[in-house]
Amino acid sequence: MSEFISNLATHVWTPVLFLLILGGLFFLFYSGFIQYKYFGHAIRILRGKYNNPNDPGQINAYEALSTALASTVGMGNIAGVAAAISIGGPGALFWMWVTAFVGMSTNFFTSTLSVMYRGSDSEGVIQGGPMYVIREAMSRSWYPLAVVFCLCAMVGCLPIFQANQLTQAIIDIGFSGTDLSKSVFFFGSFEINTLKFVIGVILMIISAVVIVGGIQRIGSWAGKMVPLMIVVYFFSVLAILVLHAGEIPAMLAMVIRDAFAAEHYRGEPALGGLVGGLIVAGVRRASFSNEAGIGTAPMALGASKSSEPIREGLVSMMSPAIDTLVVCTLTALAILVTGVWQTSDTNGVSLTATAFESSLGTTGKLLLLVSAFFFAITSLFSYSYYGNKAISFLAGVKAGRYYDYFYLSTIIIGATASMRDVMNVIDIAYAIMAFPTMLSGFVLAPRVMKEARSYFTRMKGNL
Repeated sequence: MSEFISNLATHVWTPVLFLLILGGLFFLFYSGFIQYKYFGHAIRILRGKYNNPNDPGQINAYEALSTALASTVGMGNIAGVAAAISIGGPGALFWMWVTAFVGMSTNFFTSTLSVMYRGSDSEGVIQGGPMYVIREAMSRSWYPLAVVFCLCAMVGCLPIFQANQLTQAIIDIGFSGTDLSKSVFFFGSFEINTLKFVIGVILMIISAVVIVGGIQRIGSWAGKMVPLMIVVYFFSVLAILVLHAGEIPAMLAMVIRDAFAAEHYRGEPALGGLVGGLIVAGVRRASFSNEAGIGTAPMALGASKSSEPIREGLVSMMSPAIDTLVVCTLTALAILVTGVWQTSDTNGVSLTATAFESSLGTTGKLLLLVSAFFFAITSLFSYSYYGNKAISFLAGVKAGRYYDYFYLSTIIIGATASMRDVMNVIDIAYAIMAFPTMLSGFVLAPRVMKEARSYFTRMKGNL
């Protein structure tokens, strides 16, 4: 079964790879790079210069971006990057960079549309996201795409990967080699690790306290925790890079060289060869991490208090830059300069923990545990919002409340499941989510550019 899921994930991701990269390039050139010219303006929006409490929406731009980052800057940055390097070697990072750069343009278009074409849920609350864009701006013949997006979002946004990797980090760092870490019990014919089960229950309780409060509480918590977690992680990795400063130029050169040589690729060939397999590995991990083109960021930005859709598009394009170009790059460099990617058989968060410990000793492992805790917990908060919105769109807001309980229960499943199966199931759902998001973006791209030209003309004196 595991082999079947793995093969299915690879086959599904092959067309999605072209969709995300070529689609992102389309948005990039179609826009004439216009969004990149106003990066400074995006920062001013984020700082609250244009906030208006009377605008429609539920949270401000900073809280919306924090919610998006809470899901993107998560265990994918610690464990997903390590998995990419374990399979693809240094060259995987290069293709993650490419995915992030074009993904910035994709997010600009898809998040702008999410505010342009917001709709109301069953209780009359304004909502945004690809499913609402399809329903409000496109003909009925496109509506099945909105249904497909929501069904896959309900699976792809489950917290199983975050719970799995945070649990593994806690065991590796705090309980490695102890009898407690080896204790098991049986549920029917299933063998379950006792410590993983206990950690899963604790994570579920912590998450429940925030999740039941809805998007306002999620946005508030994310706004407080996201800056803290990025700062702690940034300075931890910076310490490692300072200790190995002499290795950085050689590693960066290897990243670029290996991207086209695939000398360290350990996976299956794709797109006709090893380089193709490497590209698939890099794009899959980057897309899982920064989610550009998948459709989750538009759901978060669609909740922003705003009457100017272009502003939310500009804010949204910062998400892939922060997530992949900054945080993922830091993780990758820490793994590469310490050499653990060649000397360790570990994978995922365990490989990153090995890199931290090799340079900073026990302190490094503890810093990584703190970072992993914040990364995973904030992801657990925000992903619940996405799944809730998806089922609320299909079956009404009351159904969304029941989804929260289901979501919380899967934290325990994720904590005790196999990492390989967890990652592949999420990958499949994420891949399918990209089709409705990107296709609606292509069809409605002219309307985004019309809105952009209007906005920048009106704001000319304030940019």
